[in-house]
Amino acid sequence: MTDYKLTINDQTFDIAIGAIEGGIVQVLVNQVPYEVRIDSSGRPVTASPAPAGVAAPTASGTGVMPAPKAATPGLCGAGEVAAPIPGKILHLKVKVGERVKSGQTVAIMEAMKMENDILSPMAGTVKEIRAAVGADVATGDVIMVIG
Repeated sequence: MTDYKLTINDQTFDIAIGAIEGGIVQVLVNQVPYEVRIDSSGRPVTASPAPAGVAAPTASGTGVMPAPKAATPGLCGAGEVAAPIPGKILHLKVKVGERVKSGQTVAIMEAMKMENDILSPMAGTVKEIRAAVGADVATGDVIMVIG
């Protein structure tokens, strides 16, 4: 893989790009893997996140990004909803004390000029909210705790 540092609107991203095989290239953006399909002209056509449950951006520019699962080593503990990539919190969809379902949208975050739904990794009650609307968060920052 070839490593790059890319800065977009004063935010720096660590990018690693692998070899193109069969029109697909593996790309890591801040340690989040994506599969990027390349057309015959060499231009990227689509980017699909490799982790299960992470949808590619739609034509409207909106994607769905769940928080990392509690079992993800080094990113978050049980019940913690963490930012999957750097971005800004646009909306908090829940309040402390509110019951949530697994996979429910609990926050909306802007990252790389796209709005991303942050999903609850589990069912439970919102115990704590650690990020405010408008806050900039880094990869792995805990947004809220569900128990």
